[in-house]
This record gives sequence, C-alpha cells and structure tokens, in this order.
Amino acid sequence: MNRHQPTLVVALGGNALLRRGQPLDAEIQRSNIAMAAATLATLSQEWRLVLVHGNGPQVGLLALQNSACHDVPPYPLDILGAESQGMIGYMLIQALKNRLPDTEVTAVLTQVEIDPNDPAFQAPTKFIGPVYTAPQVAALPVGNGWVMKADGQYLRRVVPSPRPQRIIEAQAITTLTAHDHLVICSGGGGIPVAAIHGEMRGIEAVIDKDLSASLLARQINADALLILTDADAVYADWGKPTQEALRQTTPRGLASMHFDSGSMGPKIQAACEFVNTTGGMVGIGALADGVAILHGTKGTRITRD
Repeated sequence: MNRHQPTLVVALGGNALLRRGQPLDAEIQRSNIAMAAATLATLSQEWRLVLVHGNGPQVGLLALQNSACHDVPPYPLDILGAESQGMIGYMLIQALKNRLPDTEVTAVLTQVEIDPNDPAFQAPTKFIGPVYTAPQVAALPVGNGWVMKADGQYLRRVVPSPRPQRIIEAQAITTLTAHDHLVICSGGGGIPVAAIHGEMRGIEAVIDKDLSASLLARQINADALLILTDADAVYADWGKPTQEALRQTTPRGLASMHFDSGSMGPKIQAACEFVNTTGGMVGIGALADGVAILHGTKGTRITRD
C-alpha cells in the first residue's frame, strides 16, 4: 500500500467465512479465510484497505459452547463478541500476512456505541449461530431464553441488533491506516457498548456489521465501501420469476424496492447511507468477485443520483 491510494472499507460477511450449512469447524474457517485473503490481497494493489468482518455463525457457536458449562453463569454477548473479534482477527491476520508478507496487518479490538433504549431490543432480528431443524430446536435445553426465527428452510437464533452510533476506536483506525496498515476492525459489527450512569458498559446484543462498516467508512472519510456476501448481486424481485440483477443503481432507484430485513435490507440501508452522506461508491456482491464489482463488471454498484 502507499499513501496515494484511496481508502476502501470492505465488509466481509460472517457467512462468507463460514458458509451456510457448513460445520462450525476451525479448519473449514481457515480454508474459507485463505480464499478471502486472495481477493483482499488483490484489492490491496489498488486500495488502502480497512476490513470489517461478520461474526454471526462464530458468536452463536461461542454462545452455544458457553451454555454447555453449568459451573458459571453464561457470558454476555458483548464479551462473546470480543472473543470472536480475537478469533477471526487472528485467522485473518495470518492468512493476509501469508499473502502480503511486506504489509503491516493489524486487528483492532473495536467498541461501538449504541443507544440502550434502541427499539431493536423489543424486536430481535439478528441471526447468530448454526441453523436448526424443528426437531433439533425442540431438543434444545428448556429455558435458555433464545428467540428462534425462520432462516430459509431452517430455524436460527435471533438477538437484538441496535443501530451503531459511534465507532469508539475510529481515531486509532485512522492513524493505523495513515501509516499503511491493513486494518481489521469492528469485527461482528463491533462490541456493543453504551454510556450508563457515566460509564461505558457492554450491552447484550450483536450489531449489524454492514451498518457498522458504513458508519466507520463515514467516520474515517473512506472513498468507497465494498460489501461482500453470499449473493452475487442485489436483485429486484428476488425469488420471483421476474427477478433481475441490478448492475448499476442509486439510492433513489432502490427506495421503492423491498429487501428482507434479515439479509439484504441492512446492506441496502448501509450502502445508501454511505452514498447519500459522502457521494462515494458502494459495491455489493460475491467475495470472489470483489475486484470486478469495483470495476463495474460484476455485482452491483450504487452511486449518487
């Protein structure tokens, strides 16, 4: 990297690191992360990268493992989110350094301030952990307090997902980026914290990583935002015979369309907020197509009206 490169925030989905239906296995994650590192290494030739990653499958696994121990009370989701930042950050650093041995790669444990009165606490929507069949859900320990919702043909745990208000470590991230570090931060959308009685406290929630990446991109004055997911593009009329991939669109063009709140909806919201605020460009598409998305030959590009 060099100081003349534009800055790109990349939001890498947790399901891109551990694909839907794959076992929650460390070696499978290492293999997927190695493939992600290949795309990121190519992007780093043109951009100064700041990487935000999801943690839905991983933090859910930690919660599941945590619930199996009856000797201590279960750890709250903010602590499990911090654990997942370290776990995924470590694997990303190792894979990226193997691809880019001359690049400084740094993971920043990142807190994100939220509103403790956010209405999201009354309506959990964020999927975490593995998928279950109905008989598997029936066999889960009674009284675990989990809320389950349909995720495709399966059931999956959902938790509150409050809106991110401020990336607390934004200045540290800016400083590292200015010194040519490839920065990994806001993992899982960041560790949710709130000011309570004059002190920052962890909050039981998981922040949407795309909304967090968009906020981060605005706070650090990034030039573009790239959202990589398990869909190859944004589609109009998704799931209908008339579905069509949108290759080039604008926030105004997207405003009249409906996108599911559990999948593409937050990505569209994050993209439009970044474009409308900064005038920068957002790309959305598959991990393997990262470079082509930014060049406009694959995926979806969203630009100002």
